[in-house]
Amino acid sequence: MSEPSAPGAVRLASAQGRWVLLTAVLGSGMALLDGTVVNVALPRIGEDLNADLAVLQWTVTAYLLTLSSLILLGGALGDRFGRRRVFVIGVVWFATASLLCGLAPHAWVLIAARALQGVGGALLTPGSLALIQAVLHPDDRARGVGAWSGLGGVAAAVGPFIGGWLVDGAGWRWVFFLNVPLAAVCVPVALRHVPETRERGGARGRRGFDVLGAVLGALALAGVTYALIAAPNGGAGLGVLLPAVAGVLLGVLFVQVERRRADPMLPPAIFRIRQFSAVNAVTVCVYAAFSGFFFLSVLQLQVVVGYSALQAGTALLPTTVLMLLLSARSGELGQRTGPRLPLTVGPLLCAAGLLLMMRVGRGASYFADVLPALVVLGAGMVTLVAPLTATVLASVDVNRAGLASGINNAAARAAGLMAVAALPLLAGFGPEAYRSPDAFAAAFLRAMPLCAGVLVAGALIAWLTVRTDALRPEPGAEEPCHAKTTYHCGVTAPPLDPGETRQETEPRPPDR
Repeated sequence: MSEPSAPGAVRLASAQGRWVLLTAVLGSGMALLDGTVVNVALPRIGEDLNADLAVLQWTVTAYLLTLSSLILLGGALGDRFGRRRVFVIGVVWFATASLLCGLAPHAWVLIAARALQGVGGALLTPGSLALIQAVLHPDDRARGVGAWSGLGGVAAAVGPFIGGWLVDGAGWRWVFFLNVPLAAVCVPVALRHVPETRERGGARGRRGFDVLGAVLGALALAGVTYALIAAPNGGAGLGVLLPAVAGVLLGVLFVQVERRRADPMLPPAIFRIRQFSAVNAVTVCVYAAFSGFFFLSVLQLQVVVGYSALQAGTALLPTTVLMLLLSARSGELGQRTGPRLPLTVGPLLCAAGLLLMMRVGRGASYFADVLPALVVLGAGMVTLVAPLTATVLASVDVNRAGLASGINNAAARAAGLMAVAALPLLAGFGPEAYRSPDAFAAAFLRAMPLCAGVLVAGALIAWLTVRTDALRPEPGAEEPCHAKTTYHCGVTAPPLDPGETRQETEPRPPDR
């Protein structure tokens, strides 16, 4: 076969274009599958490893901790050292960590391996989309990203089903082993068919990476997360207070470092853009509630209602199917009406769906109790997700769209991390709550109003701060990048996977 074509010149309809798309889908599909199948396996993991609720929390948060802390740095590494190279390293890293997760003999090995998985995810997630943006011809990027988004949505949709099937059959360890064959296909295809691209010249090429910022951010999140998860057992003792105080102080130090660096990972100046800050505040509220809900609802369905892992995973499919079918239309509607209305109505619908979940208890009927709640929740997600991500991109100059979406992605994941850590404490879940249907059901009833309240807060922020004309370009302004907008509008399930990097600065081929 001939050598790969030059970057930016590959047509999607060509054989090489399809290989590039397959590579990106396989890479991002690993992360999407992992994000949906692990929650389904949590009760079985706890039972097999004789673990309490804190271990289940760390199984989720260890991954989110390293991913949210390092994803911006991962995108920058790809820009500098080669997007294909860093993507391939991320895929291999992710698969190796997945193998360690599946082989983990006890809980803390599993948690450490999950943290390593997050590092791999931070390398491959930005790269999956960056490959399409950098390699495909400009005329084909929107279609390529749309196809990537749709196929990723399929992966997200089948994830809970596959996870439940594996947990009930071969066992929970196969939820992690599943990533190994995907990587075994993805890496050779990437090396053979995807040309290397990187950022050339410019100021960033002469500056170092913000490794200090990434480390401080990770340590700050780790300290606060540890304190929140340990509090039900440790109370207000030094073992809880010291990590909490250390996390807050490190967070303050992180902000100071970012303000003083010439090229920070998280530029504080971008938050001076009022609309950008407002939409990120809505993002934090929305994805904190989503993450808390999906973490607890799968446990509720298995521990309290008595579903198998397969039944619990399948039960949640309506929300993903609605997102898959209607997100594009929602994006078009948000463009016509402006984002203020959908960003207000969407969270309120989601809050109503979560309150309806309070009817789901022992002996609940799927069609009378579970399905109505999930349909209302899905309708809210359809209403808000596409306008939310499109507004993030529209709030900044087009040249900073990649950075803006990366920050928004990190904010969504950090919000999910904090929610999974804090919600069991706030709702009164004891360490052994998931072993007792009655105790878990009672705490679940306290948790859903908390999540709904956070969504209502997000709706209020949107109503008060988001402009109706936020998606309309200024007269004479450059049109937004349709490929990026298509990507974000096409996201099909939380958590979001924007992970876009500051896009390539290599010269494009001349237009026809």
